[in-house]
Amino acid sequence: MNVEGQIKEYITSQPEPKRNDMQELHHIILELKPGSKLWFLDGKDSENKTVSNPNIGYGLQTIKYADGKTREFYQIGMSANTTGISVYILVLMIRHTYPKRTEEK
Repeated sequence: MNVEGQIKEYITSQPEPKRNDMQELHHIILELKPGSKLWFLDGKDSENKTVSNPNIGYGLQTIKYADGKTREFYQIGMSANTTGISVYILVLMIRHTYPKRTEEK
């Protein structure tokens, strides 16, 4: 099954009103980020053990770790949980050195 199919299946598996809310958020994010990469992470690790709730991702960014390794990941994410919906907005901080300002007295 492709990513769009996994996302649709995940959203439709949710009880109302969560299903409707997730569908609405999905459409809003797609309008804000047209053509962005879609992700579906099932929440399972390499041993097929559940380690998190499944989540939907939108967009693409490259995360660089302190050891120099990189990983592609989404920019915005959404996940259902027992009490509602979690929305993740991932922003990478870019280190920038600004020139020192001096004030005239």
